[in-house]
Amino acid sequence: MALGIALIVVATPLFAQSTTGSIFGQAPTIGNETVQVRSSTGISRVVTVDGHGHYVASELPLGTYTVSLLRDGQVVDTRSDINLRVGTGSDVSFQPAAVKDLNAVKVSANALPPIDVTSVDSRTVITSAQLAQLPLGRSAEAIAQLAPGVVNNSGGYVGPTGQSLVSFGGSAASENAYYINGFNTTDPLRGFGGLTLPYGAIEQQEIYTGGYSARYGRSDGGVINMVGKSGTDQWHFGGQVLWEPDFAHADATNTYYTNGLPSSPVAGSLYDPNSKNRQWTKTYDAYLGGPLIKDKLFLFLAAETSTQDGDTVNNVSKAQPYVRYQYQQPKWYGKLDWNITDSNILELTGASNKNQTNGSVYSYDYNALKPGSFINYADSIKTGGDLYTAKFTSYITDSLTLTATYGKMKTVNYDAPGGYDSSLTYLYHVQYQNPALNGGTPISNNQITQSLYNGNRHNDTNNLRLDLTYQLGQHAISFGIDNQNARAVDQGSQISGPGYYWDYAYTTTPTVALIPNLGVGAPANYSNGASGYYVIKHVNSSIASVRSAQRAQYIEDKWQVSDRWLLSLGLRNDQFTDYNADAQSYIRQTTPQWAPRLGFSWDVNGDASFKVYGNAGRYYLGLPLNPALNAAGAYVATQQYFTYSGVAADGTPTGLTPFSNPVSPNNTYGVLPDPKTVTAQNLKSEYQDEFILGFTKALDDQWVYGAKLTQRILRNAIDDYCDVSAIENKAASLGYDVNATNSCYLINPGRANTFTVADTSGTYHSVTLTNAEAGFPPLKRQYYGLETFLEHPFDGKWYGKIDYVFSRSYGDTEGQLRSDIQQTAASTSIDWDFPELMSYSNGAQSNDHTHQIKLFGYYQLTPQWQVSGNLQIVSGNPRNCLGYYGPNQTDPDGYGSYYHWCGGQPSPPGTHRLPWNKQVDVGATYRPSFGEGKLAFSVNVFNLFNGQTILNAYPYFQISPGTPDPLYGSAVVRQLPRYVRLSATYDY
Repeated sequence: MALGIALIVVATPLFAQSTTGSIFGQAPTIGNETVQVRSSTGISRVVTVDGHGHYVASELPLGTYTVSLLRDGQVVDTRSDINLRVGTGSDVSFQPAAVKDLNAVKVSANALPPIDVTSVDSRTVITSAQLAQLPLGRSAEAIAQLAPGVVNNSGGYVGPTGQSLVSFGGSAASENAYYINGFNTTDPLRGFGGLTLPYGAIEQQEIYTGGYSARYGRSDGGVINMVGKSGTDQWHFGGQVLWEPDFAHADATNTYYTNGLPSSPVAGSLYDPNSKNRQWTKTYDAYLGGPLIKDKLFLFLAAETSTQDGDTVNNVSKAQPYVRYQYQQPKWYGKLDWNITDSNILELTGASNKNQTNGSVYSYDYNALKPGSFINYADSIKTGGDLYTAKFTSYITDSLTLTATYGKMKTVNYDAPGGYDSSLTYLYHVQYQNPALNGGTPISNNQITQSLYNGNRHNDTNNLRLDLTYQLGQHAISFGIDNQNARAVDQGSQISGPGYYWDYAYTTTPTVALIPNLGVGAPANYSNGASGYYVIKHVNSSIASVRSAQRAQYIEDKWQVSDRWLLSLGLRNDQFTDYNADAQSYIRQTTPQWAPRLGFSWDVNGDASFKVYGNAGRYYLGLPLNPALNAAGAYVATQQYFTYSGVAADGTPTGLTPFSNPVSPNNTYGVLPDPKTVTAQNLKSEYQDEFILGFTKALDDQWVYGAKLTQRILRNAIDDYCDVSAIENKAASLGYDVNATNSCYLINPGRANTFTVADTSGTYHSVTLTNAEAGFPPLKRQYYGLETFLEHPFDGKWYGKIDYVFSRSYGDTEGQLRSDIQQTAASTSIDWDFPELMSYSNGAQSNDHTHQIKLFGYYQLTPQWQVSGNLQIVSGNPRNCLGYYGPNQTDPDGYGSYYHWCGGQPSPPGTHRLPWNKQVDVGATYRPSFGEGKLAFSVNVFNLFNGQTILNAYPYFQISPGTPDPLYGSAVVRQLPRYVRLSATYDY
């Protein structure tokens, strides 16, 4: 049996924003032939067959199509049940013999070749049918992990509604792009995920792992593109009930001190009794879709609500010991499709995905492991948001198509404390209180709120896309614009109570100055400090509104050089402008930032059975809004150090003796910096170069295999640099009297940077620091990977795929984030702040997993019974050890135990490794015969063997020079315990 029909195609399919597919192929040229494509929603197009027997119908909405060959306007051959995949061309060719007998019309289902030779990128497409079969978490990120090289992030980062984020090819979890029906839903503040669809509303999810076209940008990780369902000419409705019972949840593993005990332990070596956590979840969803006007106007609606109730016992240092909570996640999706004419289509989309949290806080006896009395109500939190988009498609001619998309999104970050008492002061690390002053038992109070937020805190985004595609002989040319505006409103926070909180600490070397360069001396030199116990007064405040404007233009040519060779030639130009709280631009990257995208596809045998492909491209990433709130903002973050002689009944220190002024390692004293001085001159955007070479080959008519090599090189990044004195000293050597008020400067790390500084008279000067003068290594983040796979397409009985990836992600930066310390300030990480922080920083980065094995599939045992499975085996990422600087274990920058030194020895990242992570998820579905295939009952078991591997370990070796941190090496993030999901589904 031949795998597919020979592809002798000169016309090449194009895909606008990857919400569409295309149909193309070969037809006989006896005379006056045309091809008609008609969808289940009544869309009908007639395209010509050229003199070489080729045709293409591009940019078709997803759905099921019937394709007919017409001669002199009469149907002579038909292919039915053509299901399009997003971003993919479907070959539907007609043999000359089919038109010999014009009195007999041939109708047949289409057997599509398994290899798409029209694409040059690396992508995985998961359909709604596959989602219904596989045991998966109900999130876009869980689906994305089916793609090779995509792993759960190592920092425990979550998106706007609590979903765990992923890393593509070693990149940071903030460097991905999210789309719904062509609209960019990526979180504009920090790049942490994006809005996604209700699970039951997903028609297809496309996961780009590399090599994507010039139409896409603003990502150097990957792309998650979700296409929602649409109504058809038949009414359908259905619903689903899912239950994750508490009794089927395995107990989580407790966390214990692993490196000694604190001075005032709460419950001996016990730090976090995770085994006492409980949760149960109920989910209801329903959908309805069909024609409002047959063949013209279609509606699809989907709604989902998920409620999780539970009890969480927090660790002994938390001000909220025991919380009884309820999460509610209401989601909805609606779509209207209007076939205005056969040549003009309008699509309107609305979607919402929110998370609402409330609860009550109780005391907890960590020794008896029992909850106590009511303390207060937990914060009322609302996250997520809504989006609305409109897309217009016009098939102006058979060769010319216009698409226009515009949308708006609003995401909220509402957080209001429950029963807030402003008279109480928040306390931190009470287990480090002086035991001689508290009787050996930490003294605390009922202040559970550390930070206060503006009730209006939210983000706004709008996105306009215009795309024009033109078929010109062997060339399919497209060009367009991609413009996005984002605004963060009233983001930031301030400290609760009196505007500060107390942080207890101690040192075993009280005669040694803590931070000499900041004027923080030795506690023993002050009253009550000889014991080594001290307390820090933290003052933090930052609330502001900022915005950005991102513009892009692209042009692309898909050139079918011959019947077997396709070239993709693209060029994208991105521009980024960022504004501070006073609406002043502090970054203006408007000169051309050219991003070439070059790819090829070689149909080796000419029958879609063997494809060799390659791709080289550059990808620019715009700055998130977050740096405008700190490096370019007027925020306050100071610490003042005190000794103390007592602890009051409310847990606050008494008998205070200051041994420092309010200090800030980052010079953050609440002064809005001059926008001319915020960044290095001619600051370049973060960008990455990527190179891919691979093949896909049919083994026979049942199996497909392939391999791919990928290399990614981060060429440039943006981060903050806080060594203000180094700039002032260089300015002084040039004869300029400069006293900077900047907290930190945004730079391109690892290279020379020129700063604009103002002298005491207000005159601006340029001061250049070479990379050697700054004391930094060259910027490095490189990724290489070898991917191999073997796939058995679904044959009516079973489907299976296995892939293996060998990869390395190494250098001296992870990118925008620092996952090992769970830092969330994208593009203003601790890296590059001071040269000592980059000492011994080169090594395996946090998202480096040398080996990844994935196996998933499903098997139809009988018409009533189906089983499925999803296996992931991933080698451990680095476990870092961070301590005080150098052999003498000092703190030259005032950052504490954050240097790549461990107990006085160099400790590059990757020196130690975490264990392998093994996850086995299984499922079974029963469709009783009396339900006529419409009713189904399923059970899914996640993490079948209940492995609870550490995914992120506490990296800090010391709490002060020479003083071990009792938590070093303990689990910060673990694999979720085993749980079971039961469900009942009805589809009509």
